[in-house]
Amino acid sequence: MANQITPVDLTKITTYSIKDRKSKVSVDDFATPWTPGERFSTFLERLPAILAGEDLNGVINAIAKAKADNRQIFLAMGAHVIKVGLNPILIDLMDRGLINMLSMNGAGIIHDLEVAMGGKTSEDVAASMGDGGFGMAEETSVFLGRAIKAAAKENKGLGRAVGDLINQEKMPFREMSLTATGARLDIPVTVHVAMGTDIIHMHPDFDPAACGAASHLDFRIFSAMVARLEQGVFINAGSAVILPEVFLKALTLVRNLGHTPDNFTTVNLDFIRHYRPMTNVVNRPTLKGGKGYSIVGHHEILIPLIAAGVIEKTDQSLQK
Repeated sequence: MANQITPVDLTKITTYSIKDRKSKVSVDDFATPWTPGERFSTFLERLPAILAGEDLNGVINAIAKAKADNRQIFLAMGAHVIKVGLNPILIDLMDRGLINMLSMNGAGIIHDLEVAMGGKTSEDVAASMGDGGFGMAEETSVFLGRAIKAAAKENKGLGRAVGDLINQEKMPFREMSLTATGARLDIPVTVHVAMGTDIIHMHPDFDPAACGAASHLDFRIFSAMVARLEQGVFINAGSAVILPEVFLKALTLVRNLGHTPDNFTTVNLDFIRHYRPMTNVVNRPTLKGGKGYSIVGHHEILIPLIAAGVIEKTDQSLQK
């Protein structure tokens, strides 16, 4: 048969001993079965030291070390973190000094306020969209309109203005509010608004100029805190665009001004790996030093896991 192809002769391949080969996985890194009655820290130690199991412990260790060394720990977040019931976890971390700055997008103050006001939030968009009722809750818009005007009058950032007003009004669920907790503890809670993205932007009592000024002040506060990030930790939970962009701009701004946050840990937590958080949080900011982590999973599971691990580790270090 013309142009017949002779099969490769496998008997002539070069081999080596598996004993001499470098392997990426070892039984030393395998998980250990659970024993009833053990501590949560033992659970973490028994995770496989492979991929996300190793990364989860890496993130916990980085946060615990930042706390022990009196370094900064920042959490930036999308509003989904509030909507899955994590305010009590974050407030506990704030009370423990395990969050030094909390940052959110414009939707964050809407859901945080509604939790403080009535103990509930998150309307059914599909049910109310058809008749134009989506986002038309009066109390939410009126209150935040007042907070925005107060921010302009008193030269406050938007997050602080909302938290102060929630506390002043003695709202029934204010102990569940992130902004109110920030105001109580004097921890910066910064809010980064994109015009047209939030329901209050549709209401007649919304003052866009005052809101923009207050949010820009929060950006400057955020940047001042990023200037202190050396050897600290920056976490982005569930913000796919706004907070990764704000972080990257703040980091380049403070480096331009002569600050040197070069070695720090960054963490992205979300359902999937988005381009912008991977680029602007995990990869680019740590090119000069430090380490970036990306862990994929549900916030309502990941954040309590990390929080519990950090609390266990920091409590143990205090007991030694």
